[in-house]
Amino acid sequence: MIILVLNCGSSSLKYQLLDMKGDDVFDLMAKGLVERIGMDAGCIKHQTVGKEKYVKEMPIPDHTVGIKVVLDALLDKEYGVLTTLEDIEAVGHRVVHGGEEFFCSKLIDDNVIAQIEKCSELAPLHNPANLLGIKAVSEVLPTVPQVAVFDTAFHQTMPAYAYMYALPYEYYEKYRIRRYGFHGTSHKFVSEKGARFTGIELENSKIITCHLGNGSSITAIANGKSIDTSMGFTPLEGIIMGTRCGCIDPEIVTYIQKKESLSADEVNTVLNKKSGFLGLSCISSDARDLNDAANGGDRKAKLTLKKLVYDITKYIGAYAAVMNGVDLIVFTGGIGENNSRLRRRVCENLSYLGLKFDYEANVATGKDTLISLPDSKVKVAVITTNEELVIAQDTMHIVLNENNQ
Repeated sequence: MIILVLNCGSSSLKYQLLDMKGDDVFDLMAKGLVERIGMDAGCIKHQTVGKEKYVKEMPIPDHTVGIKVVLDALLDKEYGVLTTLEDIEAVGHRVVHGGEEFFCSKLIDDNVIAQIEKCSELAPLHNPANLLGIKAVSEVLPTVPQVAVFDTAFHQTMPAYAYMYALPYEYYEKYRIRRYGFHGTSHKFVSEKGARFTGIELENSKIITCHLGNGSSITAIANGKSIDTSMGFTPLEGIIMGTRCGCIDPEIVTYIQKKESLSADEVNTVLNKKSGFLGLSCISSDARDLNDAANGGDRKAKLTLKKLVYDITKYIGAYAAVMNGVDLIVFTGGIGENNSRLRRRVCENLSYLGLKFDYEANVATGKDTLISLPDSKVKVAVITTNEELVIAQDTMHIVLNENNQ
C-alpha cells in the first residue's frame, strides 16, 4: 500500500511516501521537508530514493502552498517518483489536538473533521494547518482514504492528578480543561526505539524523552506509558519554543491585556506567535539562527539559548523526581538530534543522577547514538524520531480493516 504521510508543524511540513508491506516491512520511496513556512525565504528539500536530492528556495506563504509544492516534487519527471497522484492509495495525517474525543487514530470523515475543527482553538498553530492538509488532499485526491493520527492519544494514560489543573472542577466538566500533552507519536516511537537501542526493558523502565524543535515537549514515561508531559491544555505550556512562551505566570496575560489594550485573540497571538525564541531574542524563531547570532556575541541570543537549556534541565529533574529515578534520557527532534552543544550543556547539569557524559560520542548529529559512558548510572541517547512511520502503520491498519469490513 503506497501511503503519503503529511506531518504539518507550525512552520514546517515533513512528508514521506512509503510502500507499506507490513509494520516493519516497507520501502521508503521519497521523503522531504518544507521549511520556514510563512517566512520570507521558504525551502523544500526533497529526496527520492536512488536519485539526487532536490533543494529549492521559494516563498511558501502558507501550508496550502506547501502541500502543492510537495505534490509537484513527487510528480517531477527528474526528481520525483510518481507518474500520477492516483498511485497514492492512502494519506496519513499527523493531527496535533484530539481533545478527549480521540484515544486512537481514526479514518477521516466529516465528523472527524468537525471534531478537529472544534479542537483548533486549543492548538491554533497546528490544527488549522493539519486541516489545510486534509482539505487540500481531499480536493486533489477525493477518493483516497485519509487517516488522522493524534498527538494527544499517547498521553491518555496520564493519571488524573497529573492532567488536572487546580481550577474550579466545573471548568473541566463544562469545557474539558485539563492537560492533554502533544508530540505523543514521537514520544511513543523514540521511547520504544530508545529502549531497544540501549538494551532496556520497556515494560520495566523509567524514561524521559525530550522532543526538541520549533515546538518542544518533555515526557515522563514509566513502563512504556506516559505519566506526565510538559505541554498542557494546548501546546503553549512547557519549555520555551520557537514562537511560544512556555510556562508563565497566568496573571501576566491579563496584565498585558490591560496595559496594551489587547483583545483575547490579540494576546493569544502574542503568546503563541510572537514569544519564545523570537520574542526573547528579537532575532528569529529558528534555533539555528540563534546559534549563529550567539556565536557572534549577541547577548539576547545567548540568553534565549541559556533559558532553553535551563527549562529542559528543570523538567528532567522534576520527572526524575516523580518517577523516583530515571533509566534513560532521550534527545530527539530537529534540535535534540542536531544540537550537540545543547545536549552537552543539559547533561553537564545532571551529574547528581549519576550521569557520566561521553563528550566524544556527543559530536554525532542526526543518527542514533549513545552519549553516556558505559559506567553511567543513567543512559543518555540521541534517537532519531520517525513520526511518519508510525502514522503510516496506523493508516495501513485502519484502511485495510475498513476495506475488509
